[in-house]
Amino acid sequence: MASAPQPQLPLFYKDLLPLNSRDHKSWKIKPFADAGFIGQTHALPVTVDELIDAQRDFPIVFSAGDNPVPLALMGLNEGVNTFVDAEGKITENVYLPAYTRRYPFMLARLQPGAEELSLCFDPSAGVVGDFAEGDALFDENGEPSQVTQGILDFCQKFEESGSRTKAFMDELAKHDLLMDGEIAITRNDKPDQPFIYRGFRMVDENKLRELPAATLETLNKNGMLLIIHAHLFSLNLMRVIFSRQMAQGKVPEPNAATENMEAAN
Repeated sequence: MASAPQPQLPLFYKDLLPLNSRDHKSWKIKPFADAGFIGQTHALPVTVDELIDAQRDFPIVFSAGDNPVPLALMGLNEGVNTFVDAEGKITENVYLPAYTRRYPFMLARLQPGAEELSLCFDPSAGVVGDFAEGDALFDENGEPSQVTQGILDFCQKFEESGSRTKAFMDELAKHDLLMDGEIAITRNDKPDQPFIYRGFRMVDENKLRELPAATLETLNKNGMLLIIHAHLFSLNLMRVIFSRQMAQGKVPEPNAATENMEAAN
């Protein structure tokens, strides 16, 4: 079973195998026992289609670098996820981004430059295999089961949403609306030692206000203005996440708090 080409695997994925009835006819999928695989991830990618839902629970920022993507912050420091406990259990009823829900599957090109995407999975996840119990991935005739069809449909919709997210990010770049972000949070017991977080990007409200009326109207009609405002409103939750870290004893010393809020694409 040959792995798919993988010059740089995305967040969570350690390996990729193309799913096929020849090698995996008797294989099954079982649920994850817990969410431990995101337990040390503080920033999860989100798409524009789910940003409105995600911003109710998490601050939404944009990654630094040449190709920024929206990120939901589950913690403010590298390796800190305030919503997953030591046993890998999600502690509250919060929105779980589609990027996480599709794991360990994804659509990938089996050959560089190929147009067709194939359904692949990460065998290291431990939930896809030749198990005695679980949901079959193929029927007796070697055809994809309803479960597999559902997984494929979800991954296809995720790719489509990814294209819409890229278009949204291109629009932000077109109008030069992103700026380097910085937030300073002060604890009551250390008022002279603020915790400063950098390494992320955010929409520049001043530039947004200065856009021509016609541009704002276009952004409003295509739904992008609503998404931008949702992002801006969500930034108030940074202090909420910081308070969660404090309550969990996961706040570093102030001079060590300048963290890059980036995640693998």
